[in-house]
Amino acid sequence: MNNIRLVPVTRENWLAAIALQVSEDQKDFVPAVAVSLAKVSIKPDGDSVVYLPFAIYHGEQLVGFIMHAFVEETTDMYWINGFLIDASHQGKGYGKAAMLEMIAYITKRFSQCQEVRLTVYPHNAAALQLYRRLGFVETGEQYDGELVMRKPVVQEKC
Repeated sequence: MNNIRLVPVTRENWLAAIALQVSEDQKDFVPAVAVSLAKVSIKPDGDSVVYLPFAIYHGEQLVGFIMHAFVEETTDMYWINGFLIDASHQGKGYGKAAMLEMIAYITKRFSQCQEVRLTVYPHNAAALQLYRRLGFVETGEQYDGELVMRKPVVQEKC
């Protein structure tokens, strides 16, 4: 899936991004894009956390949203959150491709990153299956009822 691009959410595309919707049975698993975008200014996890929201495009078509949250001075505080593929675009491989793009972005930008983390509700079977296939493993921790998962990353030597 070479046509997947992560594009920062800006004044030009934020209205389209907040219009993205998951299917009815997924609404309890992921916050609305507007809630994720609010975190950029509100910083609910503290002032040291930086949030980078991205629109997911397949070619020129907006298909989803993903956000990266990080604390730069660390090796393990590189999170993927707010991830969703619009209901009309699910089942086409965009989710896996977007996750791979996000992981690549994080590891290329932050050479100190040793693992990427995310959270997932234990009853979100589709997401759990995807994350496990991508190499994420459960840490044994929970955050607000969600399982914390981590993916160790190997940084390439220059």
